[in-house]
Amino acid sequence: MRQLNVLQQWLFGHRRDQQWPLILGQRRIFIVPSAAGILFAVVLLVMLVGAINYDLSLGHALIFLLAGLGLVAMVHSFHNLFGLRLTPGRADATFVGDLARFPLQLENPRRQQRRALELSFSAQPVVAVDLPAEGSASITLPCLAQRRGRLDPGRITLVTRYPLGLFRAWSYIHPSWSCLVYPKPLRTPLPPASTATVAEYRRGDGGQEDFAGLRARQHSDPTRHIAWKAVARRTDEQALLVKQFAGGASDELWLDWSLTPADRDSEERLSILAGWIMLADEQQACYGLRLPDQQIAPATGSAHRAACLQTLALYQTEETRDAA
Repeated sequence: MRQLNVLQQWLFGHRRDQQWPLILGQRRIFIVPSAAGILFAVVLLVMLVGAINYDLSLGHALIFLLAGLGLVAMVHSFHNLFGLRLTPGRADATFVGDLARFPLQLENPRRQQRRALELSFSAQPVVAVDLPAEGSASITLPCLAQRRGRLDPGRITLVTRYPLGLFRAWSYIHPSWSCLVYPKPLRTPLPPASTATVAEYRRGDGGQEDFAGLRARQHSDPTRHIAWKAVARRTDEQALLVKQFAGGASDELWLDWSLTPADRDSEERLSILAGWIMLADEQQACYGLRLPDQQIAPATGSAHRAACLQTLALYQTEETRDAA
């Protein structure tokens, strides 16, 4: 098995492709007979022996016709991949246990259709696609995210057995692909304000007791502060207005590693923190994140949520240890 892996590495290599779009040339396409092709050749050989033994001229003609048909099928299998253009896209982050989806653009510059193309990562679901003449198609290749961190799905195997299934033509494509895998969120209630390192109170715009007027809405303002009645009375198409308060207090929720159960392992504690982040974001709370060696200041919004989840995804992984 080890010798086979060494042979595959020597034949196909594991270098990443750097130039895009990638055009498949003859040096990148491999072709071998399939199981059906081997059986087809054995049947032809038996027929040839019988034709020679019984001196059947029509038998020889049929055998040579079928052999020529097999050779034509081999050429068509090769040309079903030759000249194909591939361009990878950007993969979005996902959670542990979900499928990461890697977009790929396929272009067919020829005037002939390309049929029965199969693409997949190693030991992952296969995606089949047909390309129209001088057309293109966008597909997403799934890859199961089994652990948090940065997921490298490996190389793509592009296979075709078109038109007769007698030959298997394939090519390897290895983009510089990766995506973030966040810890699987474990839904638990947010820590109470009295025990979460919360309650840093601030005066000013964040207070919620004394109404102080209206101002233009900013992206970080929660929708519950929009002054809908004032907006309805306006006839122009200016920015939305939000209520501005003076005095009072505004809680900043700290999601702290020390508040997670100490008897759980680190992965489960990270999952609890991820669940808190998702719940706090749904409630449009102003929250921060504290880990043993780093912290993120309180804020709101999708960018803040992504930054917190990324910190959890890369916490004490090989990437962060190498950076340190």
